[in-house]
Amino acid sequence: MAELKYYDVIQKPIVTEKSMSAMAEKKYTFQVHVDATKSQIKDAVEKMFAGTKVLKVNTMNLDGKWRRQGMTYGKTSKSKKAIVQLTADSAEIEIFEGL
Repeated sequence: MAELKYYDVIQKPIVTEKSMSAMAEKKYTFQVHVDATKSQIKDAVEKMFAGTKVLKVNTMNLDGKWRRQGMTYGKTSKSKKAIVQLTADSAEIEIFEGL
């Protein structure tokens, strides 16, 4: 696969009750590219959101779920989720403000 650019690493934010409550501790949850590493995720967050400094990154690999359409069974695509914790003096991420 080709080299991942920082704008390809983060796909979308994950907004759930649990992720919203973690924002009080400056932890943000994103769906990321399956092949992205922790260092690539850290660089992508710091480049995409000005003024942010990442303290640590936790990642989870999620397998696809079994789905059925009629008599046919198949699996959805696998995905990867990242929880990014910012430093105390870091700026907030704008896309989560006002939610």
